[in-house]
Amino acid sequence: MDNFDHILNWKLKQGSHPFPGQDGGTCINEAAIVAAGFPYQPVRSVEDMPACFSRPICRLAMQLNDEASDAERQHLLPFVARLACADTPMVEREREAYISARLRWRRPFPAGIEILEGALAIGRQADGSAPDEVKARMEAVQTRATLLTSVPDTPLFAKIKTWFGAKETASAGCPLDE
Repeated sequence: MDNFDHILNWKLKQGSHPFPGQDGGTCINEAAIVAAGFPYQPVRSVEDMPACFSRPICRLAMQLNDEASDAERQHLLPFVARLACADTPMVEREREAYISARLRWRRPFPAGIEILEGALAIGRQADGSAPDEVKARMEAVQTRATLLTSVPDTPLFAKIKTWFGAKETASAGCPLDE
């Protein structure tokens, strides 16, 4: 999946979006839902994610996505197909502790990427689909788009949602597990 950003014409954007535009135009978590084979849905908090997605990892991804510049945000594309990796409650707590211990102070975006990599290395790894399958899923959503670019719900809401989080849930019913 290291070349994910090179095989897909998708643009990650800040905040939640009612539906992606022809450019993709979603946050990382909305793109991850499509990549995992679920129907597109807006994500306003990590609780909107299917149960097979790791809450601590999705929360970190959302924070990185929403705090990054437009150019930095595109470096998150290789992670889109890796977020569906929820594990046992113990592993999810370990991921949360790992992330929390490293985010006690503001870090530059590249350090956030390293923390995301480290958190993804803990526990179960996502059962990634083949790049062609992920590309087909995401292109299907793009072709249904009626607008050229997506429009965020509200910029203020996108910022506020990064301030709140909830406890993780266990894996269940993810198309990538089948």
